[in-house]
Amino acid sequence: MESQRNISEFILLGLSYDKNIQTFCFVLFLFCYVSLLIGNLVILVSILSSYLFQQPMYYFLSHLASLDICYTSSVTPKLITDLLRGTKSISYDNCMLQVFTMHFFGSTEIFILTAMALDRYVAICKPLHYMIIMNRTRCNYLVLVAWVGGAVHSFPQLFMAIWLPFCSSNEIDHYFCDIFPLLKIACTDTYMTGVLVLVNSGMVVLATFVLLFGSYVVILFTLRNHSAEGRRKALSTCTSHITVVVLFFAPAIFIYLRPPTTFPEDKVFALFYTIIAPMFNPLIYTLRNAEMKNVMRKVWCQGCFPWKHTINQ
Repeated sequence: MESQRNISEFILLGLSYDKNIQTFCFVLFLFCYVSLLIGNLVILVSILSSYLFQQPMYYFLSHLASLDICYTSSVTPKLITDLLRGTKSISYDNCMLQVFTMHFFGSTEIFILTAMALDRYVAICKPLHYMIIMNRTRCNYLVLVAWVGGAVHSFPQLFMAIWLPFCSSNEIDHYFCDIFPLLKIACTDTYMTGVLVLVNSGMVVLATFVLLFGSYVVILFTLRNHSAEGRRKALSTCTSHITVVVLFFAPAIFIYLRPPTTFPEDKVFALFYTIIAPMFNPLIYTLRNAEMKNVMRKVWCQGCFPWKHTINQ
């Protein structure tokens, strides 16, 4: 523990040393972050203010929108501030907090996506029993399991990061604190720690991805027996979910399901699951969803222009 306290702060090397690239990234990521906040808040308020909150799919979607905001906010504001000021230091305590929050909100989001896949499976494969199986009590239980699962995954990550000794080097070759970049600068043999991280993070990502992939194979197989209109509606919601899963899981699998090492490309892949995917989630879930668009129109248009609603009545 004494060797750890030789380092009071870390230096995040960030995405680039070029000032022009930093300026471009600042504008881009500020736009992405503001868009993410607005989009997810619009979805969240629309669901909470309408009858959709009583439907399991939208109940899970409201939790996903909340998690997107929390997950990205654990990294992006710091990144934007560093790009603006040029200083990229982070205290030891804040670094450890970032490791925890990233894995906590990220893994909880993975489990919520799994619950959403289960919801779609029941809706398509067992439609007559859908409301019985996916009742509110069971939905609350799935959400609770997702949050507990996030804690079970993230606390070991935090403890492994805390027990790493740092002696001299404090430069993290990344734009946020994560376990693999920290292993790279630790002044000890990190082989076993790397294996534990691989088992913890890699297996969580792989197991949930296989489960999600398998559920959609079954769903697509079941859709063969549906009418053309039924297939169209089912595919509309499933396509949105599959797109979100691919955007989130593909880069996460590349980074965490491999031996404990780092590559320059890691920063680019990390941008997809920390900023890009959460930013596109609101668009993906609304552009192909007529019900969601109608509710948003009613909630926001009547809220902003109540006199129109009065005249129409």
